[in-house]
Amino acid sequence: KKQQEVDELKKLETYRREFLADISHELKTPLFAAQGFVHTLLDGAMDDENVKEKFLKKAAKSLDGLNILVQDLLLLSQIETGELKMQFVSFDIQKLCEEVVEQLEHKAEKRDVKLRLKSFYGVIVKGDKMRIYQVIVNLVDNAIKYGGNSVEISIERNKDQVEIAVSDNGVGIQQEHLKRIFDRFYRIEKSRNRDKGGTGLGLSIVKNVIDAHNSKIQVQSKIGKGTTFAFKLQVGVLADVVNDD
Repeated sequence: KKQQEVDELKKLETYRREFLADISHELKTPLFAAQGFVHTLLDGAMDDENVKEKFLKKAAKSLDGLNILVQDLLLLSQIETGELKMQFVSFDIQKLCEEVVEQLEHKAEKRDVKLRLKSFYGVIVKGDKMRIYQVIVNLVDNAIKYGGNSVEISIERNKDQVEIAVSDNGVGIQQEHLKRIFDRFYRIEKSRNRDKGGTGLGLSIVKNVIDAHNSKIQVQSKIGKGTTFAFKLQVGVLADVVNDD
């Protein structure tokens, strides 16, 4: 038992070191980039209008990325400490998924990815509507970036639960990575993920939001065939649905 405790402490210490190294790197990259552009302007590039506008846009983009990272960190911290309370309501999950498709279909088209929704109308679930929307957007966005040329959102009711799944036909995720993909800043391919954007916190936020709904995020993946992320929500009450359009 003592050896198990020692092993667990070593594991936590390793995780802490990795997290500190990762967050330092993630914060440093956009900060140094913005700093470089601003200092270049102050050193004389301000006189060239074209260079000035170009560098200011690059600095703004770096700072926008930094802001997104900080916001994600704050959200994750609030969820993990229980400061962020979920607002449970009944809502139409089909309609919510349609909004996700509408938001991301342009990105899918640009990457030649077919995005489709497979579900049945009138399926009401209970949960934090805004956070569940964020979860599905995160999963679909990841699938568009890394999941091949086809992404499907499916909704299936089974008695008092509804399963929402996001599937792709991409290269799949190797078994050794599946246990860690929900860790903060964990990247399967660091260079590839960074090139395609993102804070490295998306799946960690997904896991924590679903945990807060007393559910679990499940992932199944086969190399060369694709990946499916799925979670379940309790069935809601139609009479309690509030139209917040």
